[in-house]
Amino acid sequence: MARMTGRRLLAAAPVLLAVTFGVFAVAALSPFDPVKAYAGTAGLTASQAELDQLRANLGVDRPFVTRWWDWLTSALTGDLGTSSVMRQPVADVITARLGWSALLAGCAFALAVLLGTGLGVLAARRQGGPLDRTVSALAYTLEAAPAYWLGLLGIWFFSVRLGVLPSGGLTDAASDTVTAGQVASHLLLPALVLGLSQLPWFFLYVRQGVADALEEDPVRGARARGLSGRRVLLGHGLRSGMLPVLTLVGSRVPELITGALLVETVFSWPGIAAATVQAATSVDFPLLAALTVLATAAVLVGNLLSDLLYGLADPRVGFDG
Repeated sequence: MARMTGRRLLAAAPVLLAVTFGVFAVAALSPFDPVKAYAGTAGLTASQAELDQLRANLGVDRPFVTRWWDWLTSALTGDLGTSSVMRQPVADVITARLGWSALLAGCAFALAVLLGTGLGVLAARRQGGPLDRTVSALAYTLEAAPAYWLGLLGIWFFSVRLGVLPSGGLTDAASDTVTAGQVASHLLLPALVLGLSQLPWFFLYVRQGVADALEEDPVRGARARGLSGRRVLLGHGLRSGMLPVLTLVGSRVPELITGALLVETVFSWPGIAAATVQAATSVDFPLLAALTVLATAAVLVGNLLSDLLYGLADPRVGFDG
């Protein structure tokens, strides 16, 4: 396990280097002008000489390779630079927002895994039954539905029609303090929407995996020995059927990140979505590079975690192979 983890970490270094270089290269070709975004309305009346001076002060008049190398060498020492659009250190921007994004993504992911697994097991136990047909139809429908559409639908139904859940934000409009109760009530709807957008894959994988496992010879032998249906399902079918799901954990991380950005935008959740959009449209090189590295690292960690879980669950799989 340790050897495989070490190899993955070594392989991640050139990937992260290539990703950051690509961010600066693509940003350099962007039609958005970081100087005008930084100057705001003042840039409309500023002279060309003033804009050129501001361009030099921000360092965006240099070749993108030079800007990338300066950012990289500073980042390796812990200095991620200063965000031009947020007007504060990049580390402070990420620190203030990352926790809220992690809370939303973690709750949604747990909901998708637990609910998808439970429904998948029940559907596989009685394939073709009413529950199987109903949940499978809903899963295929949710699989094709964009996360932002589910968010708008959730706001319309739960906030506008029923009025039981807030439509966005972190706290109530009249409140100037953040309390656990307000955070929980405002988190419920976006976490539900994001979780439902990820649920179909877990449900379908579990359903198919458990259904295939229940048809294997060891399971048939267990039934022939007189073991109860519950014991056969939990002791044999679920354990074998869950193995493919472990590989799904890592592969869903990119979709989870993308969905979280969309859901945060719809619900005005104070995560990294707004910072990502502003960094992209304003060509904020330091912030854009840091957020991209963070997302890439999350994907790499997710893939490593799925492999480790699969190896722990199935002793036949070697970590050092």
